[in-house]
Amino acid sequence: MDKILVPIGTSPDSHETLQYAVDFAVKFSFDICVMEAFSATTKAGTLGNVKEKLAESGKERLKEVVAKVDAKGISIKIVTYNGDIIDGIKEIDAELGIDFIIIAPRSSDIKEELYLGNVSGRIIKRTDIPTLIIPKGTRYKAFKNILTAFRSGILKRNRILDPLIAIKKKHRSKVNLLLVKTPGYSDEDLQVNTALMDICSNLTITENATTYHGVLEHFQSINPDLLCVFRRKRGFFKKLWEKNTILKSEFSVPIPVLVLSVKKD
Repeated sequence: MDKILVPIGTSPDSHETLQYAVDFAVKFSFDICVMEAFSATTKAGTLGNVKEKLAESGKERLKEVVAKVDAKGISIKIVTYNGDIIDGIKEIDAELGIDFIIIAPRSSDIKEELYLGNVSGRIIKRTDIPTLIIPKGTRYKAFKNILTAFRSGILKRNRILDPLIAIKKKHRSKVNLLLVKTPGYSDEDLQVNTALMDICSNLTITENATTYHGVLEHFQSINPDLLCVFRRKRGFFKKLWEKNTILKSEFSVPIPVLVLSVKKD
């Protein structure tokens, strides 16, 4: 992994997320790309250079955000995209090869009752790039104790774990596995992938209504500084597949959340 994408929303705290990404990138020798998506449609009788003006305005705003952080020698590339942010992320990924996305939970939504806003929720829902969700005001520090929660031990591909393995190696982390038996689980779900077992320090098996309820039950005893979950259609963020936003009453943890790519359908 060597490239991090930081989508910048309209929040005045965007530079805090970027600073976290910079501090994270320094540890891993990554480069950073910051992006902003805008929508410009040219109709008959309108100025032909509207798109160019909006793109330039976006770049200037991104430069202002970048100027607020200590880059620490990290290369920061500025990109604007005319169109939907998901299409923009996919295009940038195809061109540059993005290994990691770092976002705030509410990248452009100021509703305090939300954990994931519409933009951040759509990024989690509609991309397959490993994503690190950073709560507001969080400063970078090494992840010493990681909780990896899941309802099925089946992995589609071992390389799904690469971001978690990289973090474990750099931070010398302890990885705690939490297998949550939810209603309708199969014996196959209880067979934990050997690559996952190889990186763990201990495995806890619990039975709860949802994976999140399992996390809530064991959160204090494990006391993690990073929660790792898997992005799947019926996975940890199940409600996310029904809508783009998630209320804090439905899910909220005060620590960064690493969302790994799809396991199985």
